[in-house]
Amino acid sequence: MEIRQLTYFVAVAEELHFGRAAARVHIAQPALSTQIQALERELGVQLFVRTTRRVELTVAGETFHDRCVRILSDIDVSAEVTRSVAGKTVRKIRIGTIYPATIGVLPAFLSKIARKYPDIQLQIQSGSTSDIIRGLEAGQINLGFIRPVENIGSLRFFSMANDEYLLAVAKDSRLAGLAEIGIEDLRDQKIISFSRQNLSYTERYFAEMFAEHDLARNIAYSCDDTFALISLVSAGLGIGFAPQWTKDFPNRNFELRKVRGVDFRIGMGVAWNMEDPTASRDDIIDIARSLVRSQRQPTAELSR
Repeated sequence: MEIRQLTYFVAVAEELHFGRAAARVHIAQPALSTQIQALERELGVQLFVRTTRRVELTVAGETFHDRCVRILSDIDVSAEVTRSVAGKTVRKIRIGTIYPATIGVLPAFLSKIARKYPDIQLQIQSGSTSDIIRGLEAGQINLGFIRPVENIGSLRFFSMANDEYLLAVAKDSRLAGLAEIGIEDLRDQKIISFSRQNLSYTERYFAEMFAEHDLARNIAYSCDDTFALISLVSAGLGIGFAPQWTKDFPNRNFELRKVRGVDFRIGMGVAWNMEDPTASRDDIIDIARSLVRSQRQPTAELSR
């Protein structure tokens, strides 16, 4: 079994079309078909179901695809790590990010990286904090913009910013016209909350707060993410607590208001695996740290 065969297989598995896959890996379609057939003979299983109209993965093919993606990723990462150890220029940085970072610190970081390494390849993937941590530990991600974690084992983290959560209300809501909002003002409101099975620290905080103030009975709608919550608020269906970065949404039909007695902030920062030479290079981490320093400057605060 050869690495190129795994590459050919992944192309077919993702395209589900031999013609497109052949163009993707730059070989003739008959040659690609021959390579896939040879791979199936070596494995002793059928990887694809082929008809005149379509190509589908078998159950064995789906399992093999997952494994091949990991293997090829590990090979790619190993090559980058070896170059980094030898002092070669970084050629690719894989960055995992939670959504708030993509409209916050990530653009500034990418801009500085691109200026310092004009030939570098940047691979960005979105996910949850837990997903990104697993990627860092597995060596599949070099740098992660995530919620706060502890420095455990080889994982390292430093804080960059804090998101304040405010009450999102429709522009024509009674609450939007109040000079000051207290918890008692929420008692006649329909509340929009989250419905995730594994609540994050943020969601757990608000679930407990609603229960503490006897507002749990007011929860009329539930959703899985901030975008859905804001959509429900904008439609005038209720109120909900949202991070302050949502104020930058275009054409928004909601306002963010401070609620007396509710002061909830959650941090965000950068994490990396100190055993990963690519991420642990002083220049890469220092670029991220420089964003923290610039945020602390008064001029930066005034321009926000």
